[in-house]
Amino acid sequence: MWVINPGSGVVPGSLMYSSQGGPAGSYPPVGMIESARNAQSIDIRRETPMRRHHMTGSFRKMRGAALLAALLGGAFLMPSEAQAAPKRFELADLAKITRVSDPQIAPDGRTIVVVVSRPDYESNRFQSELVAVDIATGARRPLTFDRKGVAQPRYSPSGESLAFLAKVGPEKKERFQIHVLPMAGGDARAITDAPDGVQQYAWRPGGSEIAYVTADEAPNKEAIEKHDDAFEVGNDDLFVQAAPTPSHIWLVGADGGKPRRLTSGAWSLPVSAPPGPPASPLSWSPDGASLAFARQETPHTGDSDLVSIRILDVGTGSVRALSGRKKLESYPSFSPDGSRIAFWLPRDSDQNNVNEIGVAPASGGMGDILTRGIDRCLFRSIWMPDGKTLLVGGNDRNRTALWLQPLEGRARRLDLDEVSPSWSFWVDVNVGKDGSIAFTGSEPRRPVELYYAASA
Repeated sequence: MWVINPGSGVVPGSLMYSSQGGPAGSYPPVGMIESARNAQSIDIRRETPMRRHHMTGSFRKMRGAALLAALLGGAFLMPSEAQAAPKRFELADLAKITRVSDPQIAPDGRTIVVVVSRPDYESNRFQSELVAVDIATGARRPLTFDRKGVAQPRYSPSGESLAFLAKVGPEKKERFQIHVLPMAGGDARAITDAPDGVQQYAWRPGGSEIAYVTADEAPNKEAIEKHDDAFEVGNDDLFVQAAPTPSHIWLVGADGGKPRRLTSGAWSLPVSAPPGPPASPLSWSPDGASLAFARQETPHTGDSDLVSIRILDVGTGSVRALSGRKKLESYPSFSPDGSRIAFWLPRDSDQNNVNEIGVAPASGGMGDILTRGIDRCLFRSIWMPDGKTLLVGGNDRNRTALWLQPLEGRARRLDLDEVSPSWSFWVDVNVGKDGSIAFTGSEPRRPVELYYAASA
């Protein structure tokens, strides 16, 4: 493991890694890592061979293993007994914990981009930035600076650009907008100006356009601006502060320009709240002709159970149902060949039961539930590149776990040792085009870090 020299305190945003394929004891030390926020230099050295994880059947310790990239978020590592007594965790240490989330593997498989967030008590918010981690060397490169609310990084299909959400506008009128950053160099540029902000988005295959979700403007917008903002509370939660309006899909060029509305109506997509993960993300078919999304019958939060999957033909604007279900069906994702769609559904369509993962023909149908044998409440499903397996994740006793679920046969639980992948509204994991896996996770004595394995 890595240890901190006595007196150094905690590690705000350090990085530890191993050389891919190197023998035990040959991994280079991180050395001096400086926090970008408080300029605190920490001397980190390796006392024992670090834990390496290799996914060939399971995560396990082994010589010559694949790289483990771990981006420490203020890890409270205990010095060796010969150095000093362990440092107790104190209330003030909370301000030093760095969060990492939403890892995204580059299309070429060489880099992982992750959101790094640090608490700023003076401004009462988390200051976030995007950091690129080189998988082979562990080198880090900040990609954003002094942008508010950075969230949802997504590589373009070619990897030449990186899109992300960030807040734009004067204080109290800030809205999340899509920014596109050229990876070859240059500054990020906002390509949307949605009045109510962007909730989520997805690159169109080919990389020339981006679909995004935004709420419609209130029909009485002018009256609201004059403080005539009274509204009737409907089937909504107690925190609602304005009459909800439907959220719909728009399409914009990757270079910006005038957006085009793709859907409309009194119904709505489930509302997403950045910087959190999307509520039922958009999913493009591989040919870029169709979009799978979740349709909620009304924009009212109390009707969030009245949700089902729809397929939009982007060229004609026609929309069709996937299965004919009327509720509790969401989180669609096209298979790599476009022939199937994975989805989430509570067992027996009862919201009191555990969440399961099913697969249906993209042409339509009720589909089959795949994960009944896992018998756990699952909150993530990602197609593996072969199109024959899904990486799924969810609750498992007192932790979070990952499984590989084939279209036919039993699932295989991945051996993550003591690491528990991060989970809030979904399990924080990403799959690369080459089948590599990156996720953020924590251990009983270590805060959240970034983990990577070259294959499953």
